[in-house]
Amino acid sequence: MVTKAMLPEFWTEILVPVCAVIGIVFSLFQWYIVSCVKLTADRDVSSSLDDGKNGHGDYLIEEEEGVNDQSVVAKCAEIQTAISEGATSFLFTEYKYVGFFMVFFAVIIFLFLGSVEGFSTKSQPCTYDKSRTCKPALATAVFSTISFVLGAVTSVLSGFLGMKIATYANARTTLEARRGVGKAFIVAFRSGVVMGFLLAANGLLVLYITINLFKIYYGDDWEGLFESITGYGLGGSSMALFGRVGGGIYTKAADVGADLVGKVERNIPEDDPRNPAVIADNVGDNVGDIAGMGSDLFGSYAESSCAALVVASISSFGINHDFTAMLFPLLISSMGILVCLITTLFATDISEIKAVKEIEPALKNQLIISTVIMTVGIALVSWTGLPSSFTIYNFGTQKVVKNWELFLCVAVGLWAGLIIGFVTEYYTSNAYSPVQDVADSCRTGAATNVIFGLALGYKSVIIPIFAIAVSIFVSFSFAAMYGVAVAALGMLSTIATGLAIDAYGPISDNAGGIAEMARMSHRIRERTDALDAAGNTTAAIGKGFAIGSAALVSLALFGAFVSRAGVQTVDVLTPKVVIGLLVGAMLPYWFSAMTMKSVGSAALKMVEEVRRQFNTIPGLMEGTAKPDYATCVKISTDASIKEMIPPGCLVMLTPLIVGFFFGVETLSGVLAGSLISGVQIAISASNTGGAWDNAKKYIEAGASEHARSLGPKGSEPHKAAVIGDTIGDPLKDTSGPSLNILIKLMAVESLVFAPFFATHGGFLFKIFS
Repeated sequence: MVTKAMLPEFWTEILVPVCAVIGIVFSLFQWYIVSCVKLTADRDVSSSLDDGKNGHGDYLIEEEEGVNDQSVVAKCAEIQTAISEGATSFLFTEYKYVGFFMVFFAVIIFLFLGSVEGFSTKSQPCTYDKSRTCKPALATAVFSTISFVLGAVTSVLSGFLGMKIATYANARTTLEARRGVGKAFIVAFRSGVVMGFLLAANGLLVLYITINLFKIYYGDDWEGLFESITGYGLGGSSMALFGRVGGGIYTKAADVGADLVGKVERNIPEDDPRNPAVIADNVGDNVGDIAGMGSDLFGSYAESSCAALVVASISSFGINHDFTAMLFPLLISSMGILVCLITTLFATDISEIKAVKEIEPALKNQLIISTVIMTVGIALVSWTGLPSSFTIYNFGTQKVVKNWELFLCVAVGLWAGLIIGFVTEYYTSNAYSPVQDVADSCRTGAATNVIFGLALGYKSVIIPIFAIAVSIFVSFSFAAMYGVAVAALGMLSTIATGLAIDAYGPISDNAGGIAEMARMSHRIRERTDALDAAGNTTAAIGKGFAIGSAALVSLALFGAFVSRAGVQTVDVLTPKVVIGLLVGAMLPYWFSAMTMKSVGSAALKMVEEVRRQFNTIPGLMEGTAKPDYATCVKISTDASIKEMIPPGCLVMLTPLIVGFFFGVETLSGVLAGSLISGVQIAISASNTGGAWDNAKKYIEAGASEHARSLGPKGSEPHKAAVIGDTIGDPLKDTSGPSLNILIKLMAVESLVFAPFFATHGGFLFKIFS
């Protein structure tokens, strides 16, 4: 017997937007606290909210050492302005080109979907229940186009706001390091919290408002309503693709150029102000790791929500018009915001950081605490927001499901995410043997370093794939493709905390760069290096989350696409599907080749420019002349804008070409093939690059006897480690993270265009049949 949810529709209508607004208000409050740290030399300005914790009472190190406080602060402010202006300039340039694409693709969506019924305005029989009439295909075309634009704008806004927050906080983190490592940590983490909550809350609020506005027209046609909502996920992910690829090429071109010439050839420290590429490198951290990553995780959230809503609309939730149960995915996200808010207080108010060694545990505790509390939250939402028994659409049949079974689906995704995160940490943190073995291999040169790093990356795939496989098996067994979709949402339910930890890394990295460029005390740099090292590991954890959730999201979207396109079974023994599988499995390799070559081409120009400046500007190496930072920023900007277009076109055009010319069966094979190979390559690439980076940092820090035996900076093992890190840069920050967008984006695009492919697809096979 199918029952109704306990939570009345009225309270659902209130709870979801209220939780979103709470998230926005909380993020603005955190931003206010960060803004109390002024970029002035007045040491009392930042004490208005002092509570004696986290090093607030520490004396300034500069005062102890007799350094001119006024000039240091002014220099930090000047560097921050240069980084902020460079990042803003790049994003505006990128968004200008992306804007043209957005308009062009919106027109394609309208034309393709409108042509399904010849732009007819007459109501049509519903896809899944022919006895009922649904809104015309033209309405789906119009509303899918609108939701695509809304998703794209929200994604762009998420990336831009994240970048502005990060560039606002980096110098403040540097200055607060004078008061203690705990105080600097709090500023960097609070800034990450601002981004995390703004993105999670904005994504939820815009999706909720869009659903309610569309419902005014669609009325009881929930099938059409939520089919048109899928454009929201497509818009979010398409912008994320260009943000990730463009930002990744930018940051790695600058990073590789700065490292190869500065650290290897000239033997000067990282972030040395004499290096012409150093400003571009710091700008890149913000446009790649902040703006790109923000858009990426927003896309994952939007797509998993859309996949769940599409399946739910043709399940008993939609058939019985149980609005509360229908919005179960949004209730999970709402609970996630409240849970992450409580979790954040543990890092900012309940506990305090007193030593460097406490930084990384504090960040990891955020993941554990949020997962534990969220498990209780999911149970509460499942009990109140779902009927005790209901049916879920399962490829043509309705499967009876209990609310506790759906709770387990969400919970298994949530805990699988934590497992993937900690496995990623094990393979990328220099606190454990895998990275230490990679560092040790540098004794015999760069070649053995590369061999060990590649082996580590391949091995690191094993446990995450098993975690994803178990999640898929459990969630599909209980609730078919809807179970897989909510498992992905479970993994993303603590997105606010995950993003806060992720954004913390680049902010700390920038803070270290500013300390070096401002010629601050070595003790300050030690503190910012400690913040950066912890952030580097947690950034790898964030990439693991993104890739794992992408696999589940892609599978859920794939299931929704197969159902919508009318494919009963995907038979891998038929030639049409085998062709698709082979081509789909090849696409991540093609995409990776394009993005890595793009980084290489851009880095080549950067290396030549940095060498030119060192060779032609008198006094640059001695520090008496200033390098031309602007030229390096321009090289990175021009190269990334130019190089992001071909990979973007590959991903966006493949589903359209395959679906139209070869049909839905071949496209099903392409989606399955790209999912299987893309996840493996993404995990391997991200972890290999992260391991090489932390192996280099392990040698540079010299914290253990073993590390000191490989150093110091400038030694042959260190040079070998720098080369490994340089090779790994495009893997961990461009190709790896972008691949998870590839598998999601192709799947959601196929779902949006499924009605068109079902009607007009297989053009070539129709001609030759």
